[in-house]
Amino acid sequence: MLSFFVVPLVTMMKSAVSDPVATEALPRTARALAGWDRASVPPAQAQAAFADDIRALKNDEQFGDLVRRLNSTQSGFRSLLGKTRRALDGATTADLTAIDQRWSETSWWTTIADAVASPWTDKNLLAAVDLERNAAGSIAAMPEGASANRLIMIRTFVTSALVTLACILIGLPYAMVAASLEGWRRQILLGAVLLPLWTSLLVRTAAWYVVLQDNGLINATLKGLGLTSGPVPLMFNRLGVVIAMTHVLLPFMVLPIFSVLIAIPRNLMPAAASLGAHPLRAFLHVLLPLSMRGVVSGALLVFMAALGYYITPALIGGANDQMISSVIAYYATAAANWGMAGALGLVLLAMTILLYAVYIRLTAAEEQRA
Repeated sequence: MLSFFVVPLVTMMKSAVSDPVATEALPRTARALAGWDRASVPPAQAQAAFADDIRALKNDEQFGDLVRRLNSTQSGFRSLLGKTRRALDGATTADLTAIDQRWSETSWWTTIADAVASPWTDKNLLAAVDLERNAAGSIAAMPEGASANRLIMIRTFVTSALVTLACILIGLPYAMVAASLEGWRRQILLGAVLLPLWTSLLVRTAAWYVVLQDNGLINATLKGLGLTSGPVPLMFNRLGVVIAMTHVLLPFMVLPIFSVLIAIPRNLMPAAASLGAHPLRAFLHVLLPLSMRGVVSGALLVFMAALGYYITPALIGGANDQMISSVIAYYATAAANWGMAGALGLVLLAMTILLYAVYIRLTAAEEQRA
C-alpha cells in the first residue's frame, strides 16, 4: 500500500502544487526581487543578480525547464532567454536592455518575480478548473477559449453517468434472472458476465472497433434486415463510447447486485402475490428496495471506474468524446507538464472522494432506518 498507492498519490499531489523550477534556477534573482515594488524596472543590482543566475545555468535541462515554466505564463520567454543566455556567455558585465529591449518592460520582470516568489503555487489547480489569478492577484475565470478543462471534466462525468445508467438498466434484470436460476444455468450466465474480465481491455476495445464500424457486424445486420438504408454512425461518437464502456464495466454492476439478490428470501415475491400485489407492484415495493444496496454499490464501482477510462474513448470516440484521462495523458507525456497532470488528477480524485463520502453517508442513513 505504501509503495504502490500512498507514495505515488503523495507525489502526484505534491507535483500539482509544487513549482520549484524558477526558485532553484534563479536563487540570486529570488533574493534580489523580494522587495521589488513592481512599479518600475528592477534596480541594476537585481538585474545583475539575474544575469549571474543565467551564467551559472550550465545544465541545459534545467535551463529548458526554466524556459518552459516562464513561457507557459508569458509567451516570448523562449526567444528572450535564449538570446540573453547567448549574449551573457563569457561576458563579465551585463546590460540586459542592450541585449533586448523587452528587459525594459516591467511585465517580463513581473513574470519572473511571480515565478521565484515561492516554490509552491495554486496555478495548476486553478487552471485545472479554468481559473487563474489576474494582475491584482484575485481568482478569475480564464478568457473564453483559453482552456477547456472544465468542459472536458463535465463531459467525463456525463459520459460516466450514461455508462452507469446503461449498466443498471442491463445489469439489474440480468442479475435477477441469474439469481432466479440454479445449477449449470446460473453458471453459464455468470460465466458470460465474467468473460470480459478475462480478456485484455485493449482486445475488447479493438473488438468493438470492428463491430461498430460502418461495415461492421451491427450495421451489416441492420442493412440485411432492411431496417436501415445506410450505415448507422456508431463510431467516433458518444454512442459508441457508451456501448463499449458499458460492455467492459457491466460485470462490476451485475456481481454486486447478484450477491445481494441471492441473500433475499425467495418466498417474499410469492407472499406479495398471495396478498394480491401485482408482479410489478411487488417488484417496486419488495424486491427493488431490498436490492438497492447492490445497485448503489455497483453504480459506485462503475462510475468511479468510468471516470478514469482512457483507451476506450481514445479508440472509439471522436474529438468531442475524449475524457479527462486523455488530457492528463497529454500533459504527462506530450507536454511534459507534470504539474498540470497532477492538478487534473487531484481534482478528479477530490470529486471521486466526495462521491464516495456521499455513498457512505447514504449507506449509514439506510442502516439507521433499518
